[in-house]
Amino acid sequence: MSLRIVHYNDPILRKKGVRISAFDADLAALAREMIATMHAAAGIGLAAQQIGRALQLCVIDLSEAEPDFTWELDGVKLPLDLIMPMTIANPEITVTRGTADYLYEEGCLSFPKIRGDISRPDAITVKFQDERGLPHVLACDGLFARCIQHETDHLNGVLFIDLMAKKVRANVDEAVKTLVKATREAAKTNSLHEPKI
Repeated sequence: MSLRIVHYNDPILRKKGVRISAFDADLAALAREMIATMHAAAGIGLAAQQIGRALQLCVIDLSEAEPDFTWELDGVKLPLDLIMPMTIANPEITVTRGTADYLYEEGCLSFPKIRGDISRPDAITVKFQDERGLPHVLACDGLFARCIQHETDHLNGVLFIDLMAKKVRANVDEAVKTLVKATREAAKTNSLHEPKI
């Protein structure tokens, strides 16, 4: 089942996620629904805030991406199709010492058709737990690192437009304003159709 993806300027996108403590059947089911939603929207990452939940939980799937990046999960280079899709709970990112920042165009499922260049560190290490609560350490670079940074930002209420240089942000401002208006109108329509108690 596909969940509704929240669009900017919904307030949930600015909420820092609560740390996951219960790794139970409900969490596993939520992660599966998030993965299905991400796939249905042709995305490579989805954070809990984007489906209206303020949790430290995101999913990613780079199995269809060009693998021009490196990765090691718990010290082992496993085939990508064995580790994707990946559920990431309670991520803690450390930027790899000496890594350069790279400018790369990003998009976001909460900002349909809006894209812009974002500068991010190219290599990171992330400590996280999977949907069963098992701890992992992932070292990665390139698109893999960028995707995890983008989703982890969501978990902390940070959006990719916040990281755009002024000139880049100016280029998408009109589209962002249109999206804000559409989101506001959709919220009004939804509240009209909600049952009154």
